[in-house]
This record gives sequence, C-alpha cells and structure tokens, in this order.
Amino acid sequence: MSDAQDHPQIYLISPSEFDLSTYPAQLAACLDSTEVACVRLALASTDEGRIAKAADALREVTHERDVALVIDSHIMMVERLGLDGVHLNDGARTIKTVRKTLGDDAIVGSFCTNSRHDGMTAGELGADYVSFGPVGASALGDGRVAEADLFEWWSMMIEVPVVAEGALNADLIRTLAPHTDFFGIGPEIWADDTPAKALSELRRAMLG
Repeated sequence: MSDAQDHPQIYLISPSEFDLSTYPAQLAACLDSTEVACVRLALASTDEGRIAKAADALREVTHERDVALVIDSHIMMVERLGLDGVHLNDGARTIKTVRKTLGDDAIVGSFCTNSRHDGMTAGELGADYVSFGPVGASALGDGRVAEADLFEWWSMMIEVPVVAEGALNADLIRTLAPHTDFFGIGPEIWADDTPAKALSELRRAMLG
C-alpha cells in the first residue's frame, strides 16, 4: 500500500463469508472496473482449510492485477499462503512481534477503533497503516464511532497512512476524502446485486 496523493485510494474488504464458486469473479469485476490499492481477506471462519482455499482463490485474482492481498488476523498464514501482509485488530499490542515475525517487507496494518493513542503507538511500532472506524453509526462493536475530527487531526499531525472504514456512505466519504488516505470498503458493496457498479459509485464520491 502507498500513500494517497490527489485522492484517497480504495482498500477493499472481503465479506466475512462468501461462496468460492462466485465471489472471485465478483472481486475480479470490481478490480477491473475500479482501481483498488489493497484487498483484505476477512473471513469469519476459523477453519484453516477454508481460509487457505479462499486465500488461494483471491491471491490468483489480486496478484494477476498487481493488487496487494492481506489477511485479517492470521499472522502465521501470511508466508505460508504467499500473501502480502496482515491486518491486526488489537490496536498496537502485537505489532512489534508481528513485524519481527514477518519482516520489513510485509504489510502490517492495525485497526485502532477511534483511539488516537493506539493509532500513534501502532505507527511508532512499525504499522504501515492505521485504520479507524466505524465511521458511520453501526450496531456492531461497542458503539464507538471514529469522528471526522480524528481524521482531520491525523492528516495534519501524523505521516502514517490512515484508513477510514465501517458503515460508510457517499456523504461520509465526501466529508472524509480530504483527510484520509484509504477508504475500507466492504459490506457497503457486497450486498448490492452488482458490487462493481456500487464500488464505482462510491469511488465517484471520493473524487468529489
């Protein structure tokens, strides 16, 4: 992943469950229609075989298009599955260990809910990006929301790239576009009949 320049980039998040017979083609359609910087495999499953098959299928799609593929949480599967890195969900707690395990070339990202402190610590310990969210109101999680002023402050004070994710819509994207490097898009498009079209529409909101 690289820093956004004129406009934020898309960080695409897979559904927590998907059909291997259809989803890779949906993902390919999204990547072919809209420029995407990185894809995160975010399966809820803890079945190693299931995760490995999904990773193999998605890696074929992403690497053919020169798009990075990271996996949610499963640190020890990164090298074994030929992935580009890992997305951690525990703030800054394991970054130092993970960076040592995976080396300097791996992408290591950290989800820090709405905590400036966790975000800064994650960056200091070697995170390639920090993710805050949910940005919009959501029944998921503990009710905390990452407000626009967090992203405004981060963009002025911190050099580590930042991802805005969770309960996004076009209005929120337009508001945050000047202050974030990436938008983590996932559930916002996968429920749509044509995810590629939905992604293109959100991309337009990022461009103002």
